[in-house]
This record gives sequence, C-alpha cells and structure tokens, in this order.
Amino acid sequence: MPRIRVEPIGIEIDAPENETVMDAVCAEGYYWPVGCARNGECTNCSMEVLSGVGRLTAMGRWERANLVRQRGLRSIEDPRLRLACQARVRGDVIVYKRGVEPE
Repeated sequence: MPRIRVEPIGIEIDAPENETVMDAVCAEGYYWPVGCARNGECTNCSMEVLSGVGRLTAMGRWERANLVRQRGLRSIEDPRLRLACQARVRGDVIVYKRGVEPE
C-alpha cells in the first residue's frame, strides 16, 4: 500500500492505490484546504510534490486546464505542482501543503 507523507505537518498515512492524495489524507481524519467540490476547479488544493512525482498518475487535461486558467501557463511547467484532488497515488510520495491539520 502506498504511503503519503505530508509536510510541514509531518504526518504519514497509508493510502489505497489509485486514491487521490486529498481523499486519502481526509479519510484519515485530516482537513485539506479546498475551495470547490474537490473537482479541480479552484486549484486551492495544490501541493508541491517533494518526492515521488513519478509515483502519481499523470496530469490529466482537466487538471492541466484548470491550473492554466487559475494560475497561468507557467504553473504547468513544474511537474511538482499538482492538485491533490486529481493526483492519484501509485507509490510512496512526500508532498508539501500548508493548512493540512487534524479535523
């Protein structure tokens, strides 16, 4: 089972393979900052992937389009910027997201 580590809070959780980062973390009782219906529209759930970018599913058209719409074309130049509601785990990852906290 893949492990997700979230910094700077320092939590580690086991995640079912192919689960989104956000859903896996929230299922363990943590709040992940978001401003939409967890569908990638607001991009507030964006995270920096510190390790394991290749162990997430590839960025899809919807995620890419919303990042460009909300944050500009430069936002998709760095593969470490991903939306936690869209990126699905395939292996161990370490991500950075301020505002993640116990519910």
